[in-house]
Formats: sequence, structure tokens, C-alpha cells
Amino acid sequence: MTTAAKPTKSTDLDQLCINTIRTLSLDAVQKAESGHPGLPLGMAPAAYVLWTKFLRHNPKNPKWFNRDRFLLSAGHGSMLLYSLLHLTGYDLPMEELKNFRQLHSKTPGHPENFMTPGVEITTGPLGQGFANGVGMAMAQAHLSALFNRKGFPVIDHFIYCICSDGDLMEGVSYESASMAGHLKLANLIYLYDDNSITIDGPTDLAFSEDVTKRFESCGWHVLMVEDGNDIKAIEKTIRDAQKIKDKPKLIRVKTIIGFGMPKQGTSKAHSDAPGEEAVRETKRNLGWPEDKHFFIPKEALSHFREAVKNGAKLEKDWEALVKKYEKTHGDLGKTLKEIRTGKLPEGWEKSLPKFEDVEAKATRAYSGDVINAIADKIPQMIGGSADLAPSNNTTIKSSHDFQAGKYDGRNIHFGVREHAMGATMNGMALYGSVIPFGGTFQTFSDYMRPAIRLAALSGVQTIFVFTHDSIGLGEDGPTHQSVEHLAALRAIPNLAVIRPCDAHETREAWRAALKRDNGPTAFAFSRQKVALIDRKKYADAKGLHKGAYILAEAEKKGGKQTEPKLILIATGSEVGLAMDAREKLNADGIPTRVVSMPCWEFFDGQSAKYREEVLPKNVKARLAIEAGVSLGWAKYVGDSGDTLTVDNFGASAPAEDVFRDYGFTVANVIVKAKKISAFSENA
Repeated sequence: MTTAAKPTKSTDLDQLCINTIRTLSLDAVQKAESGHPGLPLGMAPAAYVLWTKFLRHNPKNPKWFNRDRFLLSAGHGSMLLYSLLHLTGYDLPMEELKNFRQLHSKTPGHPENFMTPGVEITTGPLGQGFANGVGMAMAQAHLSALFNRKGFPVIDHFIYCICSDGDLMEGVSYESASMAGHLKLANLIYLYDDNSITIDGPTDLAFSEDVTKRFESCGWHVLMVEDGNDIKAIEKTIRDAQKIKDKPKLIRVKTIIGFGMPKQGTSKAHSDAPGEEAVRETKRNLGWPEDKHFFIPKEALSHFREAVKNGAKLEKDWEALVKKYEKTHGDLGKTLKEIRTGKLPEGWEKSLPKFEDVEAKATRAYSGDVINAIADKIPQMIGGSADLAPSNNTTIKSSHDFQAGKYDGRNIHFGVREHAMGATMNGMALYGSVIPFGGTFQTFSDYMRPAIRLAALSGVQTIFVFTHDSIGLGEDGPTHQSVEHLAALRAIPNLAVIRPCDAHETREAWRAALKRDNGPTAFAFSRQKVALIDRKKYADAKGLHKGAYILAEAEKKGGKQTEPKLILIATGSEVGLAMDAREKLNADGIPTRVVSMPCWEFFDGQSAKYREEVLPKNVKARLAIEAGVSLGWAKYVGDSGDTLTVDNFGASAPAEDVFRDYGFTVANVIVKAKKISAFSENA
């Protein structure tokens, strides 16, 4: 245990404001009887300096376009952020601070972008915010390159972040730091709360690397503040960081976790409520009234609230600059105005390919066709791949690579960094005015799952392009063959998982994803070629937007349409198999309907009437066909139905051999279908 902080007399306005942040945070944690007081007390001076002397923001308009972004990657220290938001005049009243971590409050345990005005990103899982900031810097660099002109820096600001030891231990922080250094993202300034403590104890129990050398090797400029309470040193160091124009910056701020608490500087100060007596002792150590709770001195509040007037002026001056810009640079000004609205350009859907007389290809190839048909019509689109662009078909052919000094490029090389790709795409989407997409093999969605989940939780429009969707990957074998991944992705709330069956459904999948601005979309595209569905004969692929639709109706032997006795439900490349089996089953006197079900989430969102039309309750004989695990299909096939699925890992062989060996043949579908039909009739 270290010695408690020396008593501090609050005679100085800066110190008064800093201790206001500390005690507000402490009182909220104690009232909630849970939380993390350590970071807010240790980092209060650095946060105070940043928010009052540097941060360009408008509390009355948290979404002002050219604001600086402030990210709290160490989201467990959320009361630091909530205190600052309240003090500087955001719509976060004192009642919300007093309801910290309580049901339906705007002050949840970790910051959530959709809950609290002024919170830019959802953080808590360590490392995610660090990577989100890199994505925001990428989006800013791209938009700045597209729109800034001499005398008109219409997009000109910094992305600031507070990160912790825990953030830097997470692999995603290294992946994204490596990207940021390679791209020379100079608009990043990260403040590292270097307090040498984690929950388990001193960081040297598990973390002994030279952080400075690590970040320098990644292309960052590293600065140091030896005393986290020295506000003059903090201010000077941030100013020095702003002057460096060719590298991202990491400022190591040496702090004492839980500064002022009886157990400051130890893991005991990291988390959990300290107790009433410890709160009183901490306030005594800080020279604060012991028995006043949630106390804000008038002088401190007045000083913090200057942000309201300053922010309004900053935004007003910027809007005046933009008006001049629009007059001077007409077309650019118009485009900037359009993308700021978040709406897609008028008429973009007309550029979607019709796919008339196309050759049989994999849906990943059709996806590439769609991207290149619409990219020039939708300037917001920017994306790439985690080192698999030729396989994922994610390249925008009319553009060039997004690289340092060439930020106007729209083809991002994320490198073999799947997790960072997902997390930086989330940052780009949260920044706004861009629609990011990124590709990799579907099996590697495992590496991205934390970012995918946070995209869904945050409600951002991130598009995950997963290809090589099944055992159809073939020779690379089970390590690369996606089997359980569709089920795993479908388990994430607010994630739309779309597995299209042909060129037309692929087009509609992209249409749906680009219109879906309240959550992420994950595509499951094939490596294997898919059947050509005659859309003049069978249903329109626009049925995809309802999640499932009747692709082909049941017929009697003579070809006349009739009520089905059997329903085949399929997705992706297996729809073609279902269609082939349907012909033979109809001919054998078993009227069979084929339902294409590219998106469970869309279908579950339809009315009960529509769902009954597609899957009528009286038709008990149902067979689901999908080259993935059976988990979840019982909801659609019922107790009398069955599945033709893959409840095992794949095998290394040509795709057609693997499919045949795993029973994905017309003959096996017919055997299973007839067995189900017989069972249903006798039930």
C-alpha cells in the first residue's frame, strides 16, 4: 500500500475543477455501490486539461460535424466521462449521475453511444475503443483528402483517446496501432493512463514490455508526462503532440490510480465502491467537504460551462466557412452537404446490376460486380479486405489504395488483422459520412466477433463481407471451412446475416445492407459456383428483403400449381440443390415448395400473416438444407421436420467431393424428403 495523497487545498480554480471531477465520480460509484473509481481519480487532471484547454466540441450539439472526438477506451472509468459531460453542459442532468449504473439511466456501467449524449463510442471490452479511434482517424483522413481545399479546412480536428494498461495488453490494440503507424494518422492523440496497476495487482505480473519502444516501432511518436497531476506539463505535452504532423501520438501519463483514496496506487483502488469511510477520507485528502455529496462549486461549474458558449461559436464559425466553401467549390460543397445528412445519393439503386444472361459464378464474384457497379454512385463507400482482396472481391476498381499521403483512395489494405479490421470499421461508421465494408473468410469471423458484437450493440452501419461460406471452400480443409459460423453470427442480436443464393439475391443483399443504417450486416458469400435461378420463371429476388420467400411453388405431376405437402427451406448454394430436388419430388407425386431463406433476422421481423403464408403450420413436412450446423433450424422445420446440415467439421478435398460425401446430393435430399413426408402423413 502506498502513502495517501497529501491534503490539497482547493484555492486554485484548476485544482478545484479537477477535484470536482474526482468527487463527482467517487460519489456516483459509492451511491451505486459498484463501479471503477481508480481511473477517474487518477486521470482527472489530464482529462480536465484536455476538455477545457483543447477539446473543440459543442455540448448543445454533440453531433457537430467538425468536432474533436473524445474516446474513453478504458470504458470502465465511465464516471470520468459522465462527470465531464455534465459539467460542460451536455444533456446529462445531475439526476443521471446519481443514477449511475441503474436501470434505464443514461449513465450505464460502461459508455454506450446510443444511450448518452456526447458519448462517441460504446466501450468496455478493452482495446476496442483504441481501435475505434484508429478507424475514426482513417475516416477523417479520407474525408479531409476528398474535401479540404486551400483556405478551406472544412474537416480539421483531432481524435483524442484515453486508454489504459489493459487496453494496451489486448491484441486488437497492437493490430490497430500497427495500422495507424503505417498509415501515419497524425490526427490521433492518445493519452495512456500509465498507472502500473490492474485488477490482479501490479502490471509487471503480466506486462513488462517497453511500451515506448513498442509504439515507436509501430511508427508512433511517444511523449511522456512524468507526473499526472502536473497540469502545466500535461498542457505542454498535448501542444507538442499537436505539432507533430506525420505520426500518431501516444502520451504516457504517469498517474496514481485512485489518487487521494486510502488505497491509492493499489489494485484495491481499481474497482468497486470504496465504502463511506474511505469516501470521507478521500475527500479530506483532497481538501473537500466530507459530508457534501455530488457537490459542484459555483466557480468550477461556471468555468466548465464556458464550453457551451465556446462550442456554439466554434460551430457557428465553421458553418460560415462551409457556406463560403459551398460557393467556391460548388460540386464538392454539394457532395459534402449530402454526405453530412447520412442519406444515400438520389437514384443510386438504378446503378445496381440487373444480372441478365450472367454466367454461373460464386456469390463472392457477384458481390464484387455489385460493389463496382455502385461504388461511383455512392461516395460514402470505402472498404477492403484483411489481406484477401482477390478472394473476397472487395476491390473498387475505379479507385486506388488508401495509403499514407493518398487518403482519398477507397481500397483499404487492413493486412492480416481481422480483429482490427472489424473494430476500425466500427470507428469509421461511428465517425459518420462513410459506409465501411471489409472482407475475409467466414471462418475468421471468430477473430472479429468482439467487434461484430459491438457493431450490433452500437447500431452502426458496418458491412462485414464474409466469403468461403461453408465446406464448399474445398481443399483448404476444415481449418478454413466455415461450419458453425452462421449459427454463431445469427446468435448476435441486431446483426443481419444474409446468405444469398444467386446473383440476384446478392444484388438485393447489398441493397438491404446499404439501406440498413441502424445496425451491421454480415454477408455469407460462396467460393463455389451457384445455380442460375431463372427469375422470369421463379420468384423475384426482392423477396430477400422479407428474409424468406416462396421461390418455387409446389406442382402436381402435370405441372399445375397446388398446395404443398413438403417444403424445402434452403440458403445460399443449397437453394440450387433444393430446386433440383423439387423437380423430381413433384414428378414423384410429392408437391414440393422451395423457400429461399437468405436472412433469418429479416424473416423473423415479418408479420405473423406473412410468415404463415411462407411456412404454413399445416405443412408439417419440412426439410432445411444448409451447409452449416443444424443449430437453430428447429424453429423453422418444427418437430416433424428434419435438416440436411453439417454437424461436424469439414474435410480437405475438392468442394464437389466434400458436398457429395456429406450428403448434399439430389438423391439424398429425396430420400430425406420422402421419409419426412411419410412420417408427417402417419403422424
